[in-house]
Amino acid sequence: MRSHENEAFTLSRNTAAVMVPSGDAIELKAGLSGFITQALGGSFTLYIEGNLYRLAGENADAIGKQVLKPPELPPGATEEDIRELAWQQMRSCYDPEIPINIVELGLVYECAVRAQDNGERIVAVKMTLTAPGCGMGDVLVQDVKEKIEIIPTVALAEVELVFDPPWNQSMMSEAARLQTGMM
Repeated sequence: MRSHENEAFTLSRNTAAVMVPSGDAIELKAGLSGFITQALGGSFTLYIEGNLYRLAGENADAIGKQVLKPPELPPGATEEDIRELAWQQMRSCYDPEIPINIVELGLVYECAVRAQDNGERIVAVKMTLTAPGCGMGDVLVQDVKEKIEIIPTVALAEVELVFDPPWNQSMMSEAARLQTGMM
């Protein structure tokens, strides 16, 4: 999804959002106007009356945008297919303040898939944050959980926030370091 940098909008309905960077949940009222400052991975960062808010992709229609379709799996998909799709889904999770996905930022340490007897799968993810006190941590964890749990046959995504080893800039991909000027 392309960036909609500074595209104006008016909310068509009341909608849930999260304040950036505190992570506090809030309801934005219909009729509020602002600008889309970032539109990546199906979620949006909105600038309204001097504040930033993260709008989940499921509420994209409130700002006149399309809700993303869930991912598809081929028939007879293996655990490796699920794992690859989980990584792909996590590449659509963005920090609302940094236009780089959490995989390229080096925030995802592990992704494992366990098959269940009933044919469903459990996906276990270990991830971290750029800073332990980040107010958006719970929001990012929930975003990962939701994007993995919409994968067909995934019954549960167990997303664990870990801080060992602590994140540092060397964990970023070369492309992410180039994009942020940290190279």
